[in-house]
Amino acid sequence: MKEAGLKLLSFPPDSPPLSIISAAKIAGIDLPIQTSSSASSPALSFSNGLKLHGNYVILRYIGRLAPIPNFYGDNAFHAAQIDEWLEYAPTISCGSEFENACGYMEVYLEKRTFFVSHYFSIADIAIWSGLAGTGQRWESIRKSNKYPNLVRWYNSISAEYSNPLMEVTALYVGKKGLGKPVAAKSKEVKNVTADSSDKAKAGSRSSSEIDLPDAEMGKVRLRFAPEPSGFLHIGHAKAALLNQYFAQRYHGEVILRFDDTNPTKESNEFVENLIKDVETLGIKYQKITYTSDYFSKLMALAEKLIKEGKAYVDDTPREQMQKERMDGIESKCRSNSIEENLKLWKEMIAGSERGLQCCLRGKLDMQDPNKSLRDPVYYRCNPIPHHRIGSKYKIYPTYDFACPFVDAEEGITHALRSSEYHDRNAQYHGIQEDMGMRKVHIYEFSRLNMVYTLLSKRKLLWFVQNGKVDGWDDPRFPTVQGIVRRGLKIEALIQFILEQLEEGEDFLDALNPCTKKEIAAIGDSNMRNLKQGEILQLERKGYYRCDVPFTRPSKPVVLFAIPDGRQQSVMK
Repeated sequence: MKEAGLKLLSFPPDSPPLSIISAAKIAGIDLPIQTSSSASSPALSFSNGLKLHGNYVILRYIGRLAPIPNFYGDNAFHAAQIDEWLEYAPTISCGSEFENACGYMEVYLEKRTFFVSHYFSIADIAIWSGLAGTGQRWESIRKSNKYPNLVRWYNSISAEYSNPLMEVTALYVGKKGLGKPVAAKSKEVKNVTADSSDKAKAGSRSSSEIDLPDAEMGKVRLRFAPEPSGFLHIGHAKAALLNQYFAQRYHGEVILRFDDTNPTKESNEFVENLIKDVETLGIKYQKITYTSDYFSKLMALAEKLIKEGKAYVDDTPREQMQKERMDGIESKCRSNSIEENLKLWKEMIAGSERGLQCCLRGKLDMQDPNKSLRDPVYYRCNPIPHHRIGSKYKIYPTYDFACPFVDAEEGITHALRSSEYHDRNAQYHGIQEDMGMRKVHIYEFSRLNMVYTLLSKRKLLWFVQNGKVDGWDDPRFPTVQGIVRRGLKIEALIQFILEQLEEGEDFLDALNPCTKKEIAAIGDSNMRNLKQGEILQLERKGYYRCDVPFTRPSKPVVLFAIPDGRQQSVMK
C-alpha cells in the first residue's frame, strides 16, 4: 500500500499533543496543525481520507515515519520497551503522582543516557514532553538538586534539539503547564485558578485541573494554617487560594487555623490582620481554630510518648545537637530511663532553671538517611507569655510535633504543603503513627517565587524593625495589604507567579534605596471630597488612589500613583 500524504493534525485547544508536535518538528516532518473545539483527542488526517486517533498511536506512527535512526527502536524488544514508556508517560501529568514519577525516573537514569537502549527515541520525546508540559512545577524542580540524573537527561535533550523544542514550548507551554496557544492563554489561567471566584464549580473541569489523592466529593476538609508572626504576603496567598480551589472543586471546606506555637514572634495584632487579609482574598473558611486550643492534649500525648519510650528529654546544647543530627550521632540522653525523662519533663513544664536547659525529642532513627527523622525536637521551653493564654504554659510544641496531631484531630483529609517540606513528609506520617492518629494525605505544591522581591517573613520583619518601610501595609511591600494600598487588584494576584532571588543570595545586595518618591502638589478644591480608596485620573499624570482623605488644612491629602505597566526610568 502506498503511503498517503499527511493532511492535518487536529486536537482540542486546551490539550495540545506536545510529544507529537515535538517529534514531527525534530524529524523535519511538515505537519499542518489545527485546533478543534469539537475534538476530544488528537487526530491525524491523511490525503486519502483515513485517520489515526490518539496521542501515542500518532506518536508511534511519527516514530516509524521519521528519517531518524532507531526513533522507534532497532528491534522488536526495544520497540516494546518504548511502548512501556509511552504507557508510563501520562503518570507525569497526574498531580498526585508527579513526585513519585520523578523519583522513579531519577533512579532509572542513573547509568543511562536515553530511556531505551543507546538511542534517542520517541520514548525520550514522550517523557520530555510530559515534564515540559507541567510548566512551572517542573521548572522549579529542575533548578533544584533533587533529581540530578533526570535533570541531566532533560537538559541534554533540550540542548541537542533546542530550536524545535523551544519553538513548541514557547507556543504551547505556560507557567501553568500545557494549555491553549500563548495568544489565548490568559482566559485559561483564570479558569484554572478560579480561587476567588464563585464561577468555579467542581463539576466544570478544565484540562489543566489537578487532583487530590483519594479525594471524595463532599468529604474533603482542608486547612490554611499561617503562623501569626506577620501579615499575609503574596507567597501565602497561593497556599490560601489553592486550599479554597480544592474545597470548591470537591464541595469540601477550609479551616483557618493559626499555628500559634511560638509566643516570641506572635501577637494578636498579627492574628487580626491575617483574618483581614484572608477575607480580602475572598477565602471562605468554615471556622477559625488555634493550635493553642490543643496544648493540653499535646502535653498529655507527649507524656504518653515518654512513658512508651518513644520520646526523651535532652539537655544537649543546640549547636551540638544540630551537629550530632547531621552526623547521625545519638545523644547521650537517648538512653535515659523513663523515670529520668519524666523527672526532667516536669522541670520543663515548671520552667525551672534546669528545665530551660532541656527539650523533648522524638525517638525515631538517628541513622536514617532522611535527616528530618533523626530524633526531631517535639517541645521547647519558652517563658515568654502567649498572646492568647498568657503565662499558663512554659513549654510549647514545635510545628513538626503539633501539626500532624492537630491535622488528624480536626479531621483534615489533605494537608497542602509546599514542596520545600518534601523531606519532612516521612517525619509527619511517622509522628502520626507513633501517636496512633489517623493518616492525613499530603499534597505538595511549588512555592510562589518573585523576581527581586522578598517573601521571607524574617527578612520583611527586618525592613519593618529598621524603619525601611512605614509598616507591614507599606505600599512597597509584597503583603496583601501593601499591594491593595498600592492599587493592585486582588484578581491580579492569582496570575502573579514569577521567580524571586536565587537561594543563598544576600537580600541586602539587592536593596533598592529609591522606592519611595513624594511630590508636594496643589490640587483642585474638590479633592477635599475624596474618600479613602477612591480612584481618580489627573491630567497627563495617570491614575491615583486616595490613601489619606482630607481631614484638616494642616494634613495633606495623600494619593498613590497606580502602576499602568509602562516602563519608567528610576533615579539611582
